[in-house]
Amino acid sequence: MPSAPTHTAEEAHLLGTMPVDPMDDIELRSVQLQFPNARGSILEACEQRRVPTDKGDVHVAIQGDTAKPAIITYHDLGLNYATSFAGFFNFPVMRGLLENFCVYHVTAPGQEEGAPTLPEDYVYPTMDDLAAQLLFVLSHFGLKSVIGFGVGAGANILARFAHAHPDKVGALCLINCVSTQSGWIEWGYQSFNARFLRTKGMTQGVIDYLMWHHFGRNPEERNHDLVQMYKQHFERGVNPTNLAMLINAYIHRNDLHLARTPPGTPGSETAATTLKMPVINITGSLSPHVDDTVTFNGRLDPTNSSWMKISDCALVLEEQPAKLAEAFRLFLQGEGYATPLSTPASSPCGTKYHTYSSIFFANFREQQQQAMEERDRERERERDRQRQLSLRVGNRLRETAINCTNSNSNTTAGQGDNNNADGRSVDGDDLDLENGNGCAGGSGTGTGNGNRAYVTTDTSGTLYYGTQSNKIRITENPLPEPVSS
Repeated sequence: MPSAPTHTAEEAHLLGTMPVDPMDDIELRSVQLQFPNARGSILEACEQRRVPTDKGDVHVAIQGDTAKPAIITYHDLGLNYATSFAGFFNFPVMRGLLENFCVYHVTAPGQEEGAPTLPEDYVYPTMDDLAAQLLFVLSHFGLKSVIGFGVGAGANILARFAHAHPDKVGALCLINCVSTQSGWIEWGYQSFNARFLRTKGMTQGVIDYLMWHHFGRNPEERNHDLVQMYKQHFERGVNPTNLAMLINAYIHRNDLHLARTPPGTPGSETAATTLKMPVINITGSLSPHVDDTVTFNGRLDPTNSSWMKISDCALVLEEQPAKLAEAFRLFLQGEGYATPLSTPASSPCGTKYHTYSSIFFANFREQQQQAMEERDRERERERDRQRQLSLRVGNRLRETAINCTNSNSNTTAGQGDNNNADGRSVDGDDLDLENGNGCAGGSGTGTGNGNRAYVTTDTSGTLYYGTQSNKIRITENPLPEPVSS
């Protein structure tokens, strides 16, 4: 058996101060989460309300300033507002977006956290009834128009509401929206799920179907922790009887009766057959509802709708929140809503980045403002030049009028007075010095030739004063210069 290697005292000291295995655990003492308890924080940040409707009360959670534009959210099967939207709306980009909006999270009857079991005689609302309940929500909070944000069954409810009340919805963001009635396979699976939920509670088969509904196939290969969190929620946080009622209402849905009508089709109106407001239709590439979103997109007006498939995900809100948040922000910005910069100050990088459009319009406004100021300055300089020219011409005309009067005094003295034929004197008082025009008499000057005194300019801009027979050039010299006719 080989003996253990011996080390000197210096080598032993060095080995004692260095980790023997580079993979040893290292204690991290100063590491903190940027946004701790993100999912639980939405419960504390929201104001909880119960809104009465004709089909019972609905739970509404308000997040943000109610004086700002409203966004209404609606969740999918097996979820509520907290489990469906907490992670997404606590994402850094969405936190910045919420500074300009108020979000109203609507939860279907009996689906909120810790909800009691609904009575046996309770008639659960149909999909059309659930959409009609939103009208009570808008009336309760005094909302005239909202932006819809729905997922799965919630997207179908918001689409029904928008089709029935197009004046109440300004824009729609729908994820995994199904516009048709349920098929035989879906109806069969969900019917068994509803029966098991009523009789046996949350079984493993129901959990597996809900996981497929939200994540598609093989979700553990993409995000194991997220899958386990949703499984625990389905096992412990859902009331099975209430969920069975919602599933039963969902599988008995009717068609949305939307149709894309080409412009100019005789006997049809596009506004009556499809959604009028802008719609962004989103799905994940691994979602089992991709074909349903394609069918829904084929029923929308292509001039105000967009279809978007995000890669490497099925549950877009949880698996690709950054891409969804950026798409939603650009969608709102394109519809004229004020949105913040791409990265809010609360993000880990702590820097705000301007978008291309914001930089372009900011520079455009600055250039327009500078051009207007330059035009104003140019007009002011032109007015100053005109003012100086007017004063200069006026002074020269006064001097010219005095010199003309003195030079013609000998001629007019022989006629006995210094009056015109109509009795007005020839002096500088009748000159229109403000406008640069002069007149020394009504019918003639002191010479009695009947010519009218005037001020003219030639092509070079030189000023002349006098009659046709006796013109005087106005110059900078103290005395005017006679000019031959």
